[in-house]
Amino acid sequence: MINTLIIDDSSLARDMIRDFLLEDGGFRIIGEAVDGEEGIQKILSLNPDLVTLDIEMPKKNGLEVIEAVIKDNFVPIVVITNHDTAKIALEATIKGALEFYPKSIFSPTYSVEKQREIYETLKRISSIKMRKKTQGESELESSRVLKVEKRKISAIVIASSTGGPKALAEILFQLPQDFLVPIIIVQHNTSGFDKSFTQWLDTSTNLTVKLAEEGESPRPGTVYIAETDKHLEIRKKSSESFFFSYNNNEPENNQKPSADVLFRSAAECLRSQVISLVLTGMGNDGALGTKRIKEMGGITLAQDEESALIYGMPKAAVDTGSVDILLPLEKIASELQRLST
Repeated sequence: MINTLIIDDSSLARDMIRDFLLEDGGFRIIGEAVDGEEGIQKILSLNPDLVTLDIEMPKKNGLEVIEAVIKDNFVPIVVITNHDTAKIALEATIKGALEFYPKSIFSPTYSVEKQREIYETLKRISSIKMRKKTQGESELESSRVLKVEKRKISAIVIASSTGGPKALAEILFQLPQDFLVPIIIVQHNTSGFDKSFTQWLDTSTNLTVKLAEEGESPRPGTVYIAETDKHLEIRKKSSESFFFSYNNNEPENNQKPSADVLFRSAAECLRSQVISLVLTGMGNDGALGTKRIKEMGGITLAQDEESALIYGMPKAAVDTGSVDILLPLEKIASELQRLST
């Protein structure tokens, strides 16, 4: 059972979250708090496996709660908030929250499949506490850089999930304003947060960050985010140009958008002129796409285990035997620059 603490000043929201979690049978609610100060006290006294945390609360807000407990008492925190505070929720991921959801997603109106996905994500997140305690005892995969032939690069495609917002912000912050290659990102986002995520990320970098639009041709120095609940592909317009196209096909790897869909289309369209990067996240999205990019002559990168919050997606890519370059997060931006110039 996953011992869970709910922190929210709204009794309606607490009821909704409690009912949702208890419906699964794998969660035990060990406490509730109605403001930030009480939340801090209960985190420290109850030592929960999982905390759901509101942002706007009396006495101390969600960001202040995270700052007060996360450094000395690592606890998996999931922010559950309203759409109008989504940008602050993303700031919470920089401070240490592991995931964020809109409150509306915990209503009974969502599909059984979506509910199962949330349960699975929360269960995996709750296990991070144990992994953090034992990680030093395991043998972490070291970085590696295989020699790759320099060539013209037309695009960089990136897959990321849990822990991704923080990783992406760090990478993009290090890239210069005159970066010459368009960057296209599939970040597994909760439905409805794609616009807020894009706006937030745009403030974290010198590059322009925007949602990818149907029929749009990517421009150098611009970062494109896939819309939520659609698969993003790139298609060839001419020998020298390509454009974005969305489809409404079924989810792949339980994800929509799926990085594998983007990566496959990039491999077919750009062949050797594409770089792929798989960042932190659960599951295996991006692994088969990485393999296809390698087969078509592209360059493949992944984040290493030690710097990844969750090594699931990078490990799945590495396990295909198709990753050329495995690096810690802090070295990825400089490597992308080196390969793209």
